[in-house]
Amino acid sequence: MGIRYLTVSGTAGAVPELTVSPLVERSGLRVAGEVGLATHAVWERALERAVREDEEVYYLELSSVTFVDVAGAGALAAAAQQLRDGRRIVLDRPPDTLQRVLELFWPDLSAIEVSMS
Repeated sequence: MGIRYLTVSGTAGAVPELTVSPLVERSGLRVAGEVGLATHAVWERALERAVREDEEVYYLELSSVTFVDVAGAGALAAAAQQLRDGRRIVLDRPPDTLQRVLELFWPDLSAIEVSMS
């Protein structure tokens, strides 16, 4: 069963939201929404789960993620650095901006793999 987290910022306008639910067909999570200041706690809990799991490959299906700020990318990189040797996180269809930030700041981080399948 998926868990939906709704976070509210102090600004007017659209309410930032991040929805996280387990994948049925493989080990990992489906994430939808925005990773920003208002949703960092939700994102970090999802990444903590990825680190705790014992699977060699852990998938983050990100095709419905519209935005990841630099702090969110940094949290992802930090989580990947905590994985034991041989484990990796596969980002399935991440936003282009997340790919660019990871390539710019963490170009040699082999524990993260990008899949556009």
